[in-house]
Amino acid sequence: MPIYEYECGRCGALQSQVVIGSERASAPACARCGSRKTRRVMSTFATVESEASRLARFDPAQARGESFYKDSRNVGLWAKKRAQQMGVDLGPKFEATVEKARSGKLIKDML
Repeated sequence: MPIYEYECGRCGALQSQVVIGSERASAPACARCGSRKTRRVMSTFATVESEASRLARFDPAQARGESFYKDSRNVGLWAKKRAQQMGVDLGPKFEATVEKARSGKLIKDML
């Protein structure tokens, strides 16, 4: 059973809908306003990116939004990139500390 995304033509709300074979012909009513003017839109998707490629494209001088700091994968990214730019190897202890911080274990150990 596929999951489709629908956008309401009246209020603009987006909703996900599990669609069973016979239901594909009709668009569902909007969950927010009840309008029947919904249309199927392209769903979002995720991509997988390696740590090395994230580090390669990371620019430490660029300003970051709030969402950047909420992603635990970004812990230590700035320090890793700056060390790489300066040609410094921070060693396995630094890597282990970054991984502990990403998993939340570093804070638990401090308490």
